[in-house]
Amino acid sequence: MTVDDYLAGLPGPLREIGEKLTPVIAAALPGATGAMWHGHPVWSLGDRPGLRPVCLLKAYRTDVTFGLWRGQEITDPSRRLVPGARAMAAVKLHELADVDPALFTDWLHAAATLEKE
Repeated sequence: MTVDDYLAGLPGPLREIGEKLTPVIAAALPGATGAMWHGHPVWSLGDRPGLRPVCLLKAYRTDVTFGLWRGQEITDPSRRLVPGARAMAAVKLHELADVDPALFTDWLHAAATLEKE
């Protein structure tokens, strides 16, 4: 299964969120590998999924979670990122308007910088 297959299999509103977010990820992380890893899309800086993971998308029944592996280390003036396990942080996206391309690009740039250190 590919990232596109995963998105295509989602219900309409969740698919639209994923389709709006994936180009933002691709533009913010040029050269990153986007692939299925542990059942959902993950973007990594390494040459294989999970080598140096930066972010993920995971669809649930009512939302799409956008997570950053080292999200707790990112300065987030919006306070939208919710701390999770280990150093992860995530935001739940319920509708298209929840995707803020400029904010998410800032988060992704910060996350990629952390992975390059």
